[in-house]
Amino acid sequence: MAIVLRFVDVYGVIRERFFDIVNVFDTKSLTLKKELSDVLTRNTLSIQNMRGQGYDGASNMRGAFNGLQALFLRDCPYAYYVHCFAHRLQLALVGAAEKQDYVWEFFSMLANVVNIVSGSSKRLSELQTAHGIEVDHSVASGERETGRGLNQIGNLQRAGSTRWSSHFNSVCSLIDKYGSIIIVLESINNCSTNSSAQRGEARGPSPS
Repeated sequence: MAIVLRFVDVYGVIRERFFDIVNVFDTKSLTLKKELSDVLTRNTLSIQNMRGQGYDGASNMRGAFNGLQALFLRDCPYAYYVHCFAHRLQLALVGAAEKQDYVWEFFSMLANVVNIVSGSSKRLSELQTAHGIEVDHSVASGERETGRGLNQIGNLQRAGSTRWSSHFNSVCSLIDKYGSIIIVLESINNCSTNSSAQRGEARGPSPS
């Protein structure tokens, strides 16, 4: 669970800063409240000084009676709940995308590609190996820039359910690893030990 604080500094300017990340064993509202309260207490921050709280729209967070926001409101009636704007944007854009057949088909196919290529450690290893070779070739030919943090060999990015930016990152990941993905899909399709269903899935999302 990530915790971000929004506060007003001594100059009256609104600031927003990443504060902490906490490992939680379940997502029940009572558990989340305890963990959040413990973090605030350790940092000498009083719940009574809260003037707002924002989460996604899940029932354990926004529930009017037993949700996390309701539990904090009992301790501090001024900590008004606001539905996370990033999540609201996600919901709005997903709703709009559902009305456009080609957009919805594209993201459905993208999710399918991620699932297939990331379906096992063997496939991920094949993807990373193929991408490493592609990166080396691109750097040698001058097609890629070099520098700190560039050209890292990672995995395909999966689109998240709360931030639309994760869809953008997923598309960028697909573009960056496009050639390597095709190699892995063709490998799955050509492997005789794979089932017909597995080979069919690999052929499906492959561009013609």
